[in-house]
Amino acid sequence: MIRSVLVFTRSSSAGARSTRTRGVLSGLSLLAAAGFVLVSVAADPTQQVMAEPASLPSENRPGQDLGEITGEQASLVRDEIVVHTPTPTPTPTPEPEPAAAAEASSSGQQAASISIPAVAAPNPGSAQEIARQMVLSRGWGEGQYSCLYSLWQRESNWNVYAQNSSSGAYGIPQALPGSKMATHGGDWQTNPVTQISWGLDYIAGRYGTPCGAWGHSEQVGWY
Repeated sequence: MIRSVLVFTRSSSAGARSTRTRGVLSGLSLLAAAGFVLVSVAADPTQQVMAEPASLPSENRPGQDLGEITGEQASLVRDEIVVHTPTPTPTPTPEPEPAAAAEASSSGQQAASISIPAVAAPNPGSAQEIARQMVLSRGWGEGQYSCLYSLWQRESNWNVYAQNSSSGAYGIPQALPGSKMATHGGDWQTNPVTQISWGLDYIAGRYGTPCGAWGHSEQVGWY
C-alpha cells in the first residue's frame, strides 16, 4: 500500500522567505515524496496495481439474445444448453371388469349352434319309445329326444346288439367297453331298457343333455 508522506516545512518567524526559496523547497518536497513512494513500492513486492477489469466477451454478456450469436459462439452456446423434455407418462390400459372378462370367456367357449333334426313318432314298445319316455320323465322335452334319436341312430342304428369291431363299443349307446352298462343291470347285453338307462346317465354326467352330446358329435364325430 502507498504510505503517506508527511512534509514538514519550517515557517519563517517574521517575514516570509523569498519566492525562490519556496520554489526550491517545494521542488525538493515533491522529489522527496516521489522517492518515498518508489521506496515503498520496492519494499512491498506484494503490492500490485489493480488493472481495470476487461470487458466481458460479447457471448458472456447477461441478457444477450441467442439470436445475436453466430458462428463458433453459437455452437458453444448450443453445447452448453441442456433441454429437459418431460417424459410423458403412459396411460395404463384399464383391466376388464371380472364380469366382462367372464362373459367374453364364456362367449369364446360356446359351441356352434345345434340343428335339431325332426324325428317321427316312435313305434309303441320300440326302443325309441322307451328312450322317449325316459327323456320326458327327466324333464328334457321332445327336442332333447330328437337329439338323442339322431345321436344313437348314428352310433348304433338303435340295435341292442350292435358291436364295433375295431373298438369293442357295444349296444345302443355304444358303451366302451360294453361291460360298463353292468352297473345298471346284469342283462346289459340284451335289454334295451338297461342300455338306455345307462346311456342317459352317461350323457347327463358328461354333456348335460342329449342335445349337448349331439352337438359334440356333430363337431368331432363322436360323443
